[in-house]
Order: sequence, then structure tokens, then C-alpha cells
Amino acid sequence: MQLIDGKATATAIKAEIAEEVKTIVAAGGKQPHLAAVLVGHDGGSETYVKNKVIACEQCGFKSTLIRFEEDVTEAELLACVEKLNQDTDVDGFIVQLPLPQHIDEQRIIEAIDYRKDVDGFHPINVGRMAIGLPCFISATPLGIITLLKRYGIETSGKKCVILGRSNIVGKPMAQLMMQKEYGDATVTVCHSRSQTLKEECRNADIIIAAIGRPEFVTADMVKDGAVIVDVGTTRVADTTHKSGFCLKGDVKFDEVASKCSYITPVPGGVGPMTICSLMKNTLAAGKKEYYK
Repeated sequence: MQLIDGKATATAIKAEIAEEVKTIVAAGGKQPHLAAVLVGHDGGSETYVKNKVIACEQCGFKSTLIRFEEDVTEAELLACVEKLNQDTDVDGFIVQLPLPQHIDEQRIIEAIDYRKDVDGFHPINVGRMAIGLPCFISATPLGIITLLKRYGIETSGKKCVILGRSNIVGKPMAQLMMQKEYGDATVTVCHSRSQTLKEECRNADIIIAAIGRPEFVTADMVKDGAVIVDVGTTRVADTTHKSGFCLKGDVKFDEVASKCSYITPVPGGVGPMTICSLMKNTLAAGKKEYYK
């Protein structure tokens, strides 16, 4: 069994990005600029945004954080999005999800200029990704594809089972894994209503678990030599930790790891690659790689 080290891979990629940014700036080019909009004080969102700001520093990007309280109106948030759309110095920006219940998330996503949508959530980017056109690919699926390629894991012709059908991970992951350029695999998507979920997993060469249920994938669901990518990050109460909780993945790591050829840990697997992929998208936005 080999551990897929997302943290080390992300560090290496961010160093590569930083070198490219140095070259761009030295040649008189523009320093990439990422802005983030954070609503409220959700602990998880605060952590993610803080890590994104740190990653910007590591990559040599300019970063801006815009904060709103929980009671911000949808109109105020839409006005902020429009201001960022029009700001020529901002290459890309994100609105950190989830948003408060009184705000229509989809309306906010669709208001973002797709040419600055470095999260890859706008319908234009999602549609272009689905038919294999250049675009911003949502960060977690892009991070997973990058890990598989960096570790030289063969995906072409393999049976890949994706657990979960979310718009952020499951659906785009399925699209990428079936496309010739990325995964070139035979893909099955399973979810909470799938009646043959365990059987599908037992036949899979690659399992990408993004179902949001801690330790859902157990040893009896995994065949020997399978590749396991664990996207789950659920906070579980744990008094042995100073914080009072620990992070659990969707895979029961201790009993599954010994059966695998490769497996991602939680934390330190997919998580760091998600932020790293956002940096890759921001660099592409700064270079006007996909949209002029």
C-alpha cells in the first residue's frame, strides 16, 4: 500500500506556480489577484478561506478578503459580485459556500463572471467541462485528477466507482473520469439510493468516496489492489484532541488501507489539493488561458 500524499504534492505544485509567477512579473506581467468573499463566521469556511489566503502568499499572488455578516442581503452580495466582475485588477474570485439560507446560492454563482469563476461552479464552466472544452474545473475534482496523474496511477479502461452525486464533487468527477483526456475510465456513480452499491464497489479498480458519511467504506467493500481516494472530511467528536473533534474521511482507513495499492489519508490527502487547484485556476485566469 502506498499513501498518496496530497500535502507534499500540493506544496510542490505551489512552488512551481510561485516560480512561474516570478517569471511573469520579472517580464513585466501582472501579478495574479484572487479575491474571496466570506459571509458569516462558520468555522469550516473561516479555516478554508484562511488557508486560501496563505496559499496565495506561497504562490506569489495578490489576495483580497471581503467579509460580510450573516445578515447580509442578497442584493448587497450581488452588488459585491458585480463590483468584482468589473474590477480589472481581480483575475478571479470565489464566494465561499455554504451561504446563509436566506440567500439563493445558485443566483450568486450565476452572477459571477464565468471568466473569473475560479471555483468552476458557473453553468458555463460546468457545461464546457462536460464536453471537454478549456475551462475552470472545480477545485476538488481537478485536485484528484492531478494526484492520480502525479502518482502515475493508471486510469484508462479501469472501472471507477464514484460515491456521491453532488454538483461540487460527484458529478464533475464522473465527467472527468470518463473523458479521454483525463480519466478514460468506465464510470459508475453510486449514491444513497443505489441498491447495488456494495457490489459496485467490490468490482471497482478505483473508488472515489465523496458521500459525506464518515467511515462509510469498509474493508468488505474493497477489492485487493484497489485505488481509494477519500474526499470526506467530517468533524467527529473526540476528547483526545485539543479541539474536541477529529476529522474523519468517508473511508474506514485502518481496515481498508491494507487492501489497497494506493490510498489518500484524511487529513493530508485531497484537502490540500483542493486549495492547490484553486491556485492553478487563478494562475490560468491571470494568464487569460481559457478566456480572452
